[in-house]
Amino acid sequence: MTATPFVHRNLPRLLLEAREAVMLHTRPSLRQHGLSDQQWRVLRVLGEHADQAAGIETGRIAKEAYLLGPSLTGVLTRMELAGLIERQRCPQDARRTVVRATPAGLAKVQALSQTIEAHYQWMEQQLGKTSLAALYGLLDQLIALESPESTPESTADSDPESATSAEFSEE
Repeated sequence: MTATPFVHRNLPRLLLEAREAVMLHTRPSLRQHGLSDQQWRVLRVLGEHADQAAGIETGRIAKEAYLLGPSLTGVLTRMELAGLIERQRCPQDARRTVVRATPAGLAKVQALSQTIEAHYQWMEQQLGKTSLAALYGLLDQLIALESPESTPESTADSDPESATSAEFSEE
């Protein structure tokens, strides 16, 4: 039996390796603050939308934090018990739940953002500003290229209002 003759490198594996290499620097800080990777992703989303006083719907958090609904429910429960977030029913639609970071949660975002930004500055020094910008640009292009909305089959046959996100990966 002969090996399958792949021409290209394993891109999904390379992307995972790159993610893990970056997270190798971030995880110790997360653990010092008592956070899992998933909790940090939720807090980061909430921190990025802290100006929305009404909170963020759980579906949006799941999409932006790349968490499946059942996983998000458990993560939010633990975060609520830890005093990092608060949940309430959406005033316009009681079937929906909105979430916002508490002052304690936002304090963790503020503290961690300093550490994470310092790491990004270090990466920029190592790779060069142009190379890091090119990496971000290529990743944005890849995401746009592979998103369901950009494929001819999906744009021709589906309603854009009913498009769903691809499976979210777990840590």
